[in-house]
Amino acid sequence: MTEIQQKRLTIGKIPVILWGEPAEKLYIYVHGLYGSKEEAEPFSNIVYHSGWQVLSLDLPGHGVRRDEADAFTPWDIIPELEHVLDYAKSGWRTTAVFANSIGAWFSLLAFAEESLERCLFVSPILDMERMIQDMMKQAGVTESQLEAEQRIPTESGQTLSWEYLTYVRNHPIVKWENPTRILYAENDTLTGFSVVDDFAKRFCCHLTIMENGEHWFHTPQQMEVLYSWVKEDC
Repeated sequence: MTEIQQKRLTIGKIPVILWGEPAEKLYIYVHGLYGSKEEAEPFSNIVYHSGWQVLSLDLPGHGVRRDEADAFTPWDIIPELEHVLDYAKSGWRTTAVFANSIGAWFSLLAFAEESLERCLFVSPILDMERMIQDMMKQAGVTESQLEAEQRIPTESGQTLSWEYLTYVRNHPIVKWENPTRILYAENDTLTGFSVVDDFAKRFCCHLTIMENGEHWFHTPQQMEVLYSWVKEDC
């Protein structure tokens, strides 16, 4: 794979990498849980050949921001993504978004009022309330317990938060008008098929399903499917 130019910058306090030679088109790359800005390199190598640069960032608690784990919340992240998009619009004629897993949910909240050239979502989290309710059920936690205790750690390592659940309910995904393609794995245990199918139909998204795939695309076969899917737009 050809090594492309990368430039490390900060946008405010947000560490980013700008991939590729100067161009008029830019993808904002939003990683998921446990991701980082460096993971954008293979994607950048693909879209670079079609005249795109890529701007990837470390979300709070990730990459070089590991000490900011408490800020991995939508009320902290949404303003950051809005700030990154403002930066992108000031320097590029065309902007698009690639987002993975929970990064897609953050993007849906941050960019609902924006006009983007296109969006590519991989294994997107699309119904956060349902996912939290599933986590509560698995942990044997009731709503009244969560409201009373506010935060409850679970055996899975995730912490249930009443503040988070309340935010989710107060910020439903009701508008999305950007041209969007979704790559979904058949065996995704975080977002059920009915959720992604309903979302795709409501917001006129093109849905591709990988048979026998899983939420985290990481095996050679899964990555081959992912890269081939990305290339369909190139």
